[in-house]
Amino acid sequence: MKLNNPLVFITFISSTFIFLFSCKKETDCKLIVKTKDSIGNPLAGVSVKLFANVKTSSGTLIEADLKSEGVSDEVGACSFTFKLPAVLDVKAQKDSTLSGIGIIKLAEGETVEETVFLKK
Repeated sequence: MKLNNPLVFITFISSTFIFLFSCKKETDCKLIVKTKDSIGNPLAGVSVKLFANVKTSSGTLIEADLKSEGVSDEVGACSFTFKLPAVLDVKAQKDSTLSGIGIIKLAEGETVEETVFLKK
């Protein structure tokens, strides 16, 4: 096939580049942790810690380098973004009186919402 017309050639090349590079998939893992009291009211100012526990060859659990911390806003939400999927433990603490725990599984290219209920 011989392309004698430069306009046809430029259109072909442009279309190829647009097709190849416009299909980039969003891979960030987004997480929203909602903090609530035992009856379901949102809690602001809650310290939220995310971390991954890893089992060593000897069978003991250690905390991995993958971790993040934040504080819930006025509607009780705290947002995080990770580059890769993971399973994370959640520990939420308000003052020294309320606390809650949970486990979250992050999925590639998705936003995951998890609610942690804090109790005395």
